[in-house]
Amino acid sequence: ERPRSRSVVFPQSGGCTMFEKVVVIDCKNHLLGRLASIVAKELLNGQRVVCVRCEDINISGSFYRNKLKFLDKLRKRTNTNPAHGPYHFRAPSRIFHRVIRGMIPHKTHRGKCAMERLKAFDGIPEQYEKSKRMVVPDAFRVTRLKPGRRYCVLGRISLEIGWKHKEAVERLEAKRKERSAVYWEEKKAQLGKAKAAKAAVADQFDAKLAKFGY
Repeated sequence: ERPRSRSVVFPQSGGCTMFEKVVVIDCKNHLLGRLASIVAKELLNGQRVVCVRCEDINISGSFYRNKLKFLDKLRKRTNTNPAHGPYHFRAPSRIFHRVIRGMIPHKTHRGKCAMERLKAFDGIPEQYEKSKRMVVPDAFRVTRLKPGRRYCVLGRISLEIGWKHKEAVERLEAKRKERSAVYWEEKKAQLGKAKAAKAAVADQFDAKLAKFGY
């Protein structure tokens, strides 16, 4: 995969926010609740956020423990008519969307507008393939979870509770990574040519400037 494709987003600390037109966040190896809380705050502040690779989000605690929690949640339904809800989504992107919704007053006009600013995807859709993807240091598993502690991946839990598109997402991601590798090699070659041309021109100017004592 193309290196240096991700920069860093600093969450709201010391009074500063992200504020860009759209921020694309690569959710891989982020903790579910920590990432959701930061994204929720940014949405309420007016920031548009796109979350990609939701299937690679981490959850602290063992897989078995978290699976039992999810299965217990699936039991909660309207006894007389389950079609009345609550609705339990299986896809990782929808689960993440629902977690964020729980941190926003989504029934108010302000909350409704905030939720409209959010997009969440499994894998990386084509329109965001070449966008700069950000990470959130305050939600990274490696920085927030003590080494040796157990954790699990949201995509695996989704698969166990009924998500049917894991293979399709993996297949599309493999194709995307191939395209990304080709794109990065071409870009490296272009950057190398530009650097060489700049150096050649700089030498000419340096020689001319040296005549005048600069």
